[in-house]
Amino acid sequence: MIIKYVEVLKLAEHSGLSINLDVIESMAAMAALEISGVSAMSPRTVDIKNAISRKSVLKPVRAEVKNGAVVITLYISISKNANAKQVAEAVQTGVKDKVQSMTSNAVTKVNVHIADVDLSEEE
Repeated sequence: MIIKYVEVLKLAEHSGLSINLDVIESMAAMAALEISGVSAMSPRTVDIKNAISRKSVLKPVRAEVKNGAVVITLYISISKNANAKQVAEAVQTGVKDKVQSMTSNAVTKVNVHIADVDLSEEE
């Protein structure tokens, strides 16, 4: 019998509510895709540390709990005419606001990696 280890974020000790980190990662991905200039989530690059860990190697979003707060790392693909700095800042703000409002827990850091530029023709 294999037991899958699931990381959970305890919101408030007195409420007993906990949220799976995969759910927070999904929230962050949806929030990032709502930002103008983000064309897709992009698989992160493979390194030895991620390849041997229990987490998916190519997952574009990673949420971790550090010192009781959430730290989110995203890998995105932007449109070819988008301003990278403005898009990254908008993603940081949008993801932080969305996750904090939906989980009632502090998001201390949102790391945005622009992993790709979408060069396809826009409609």
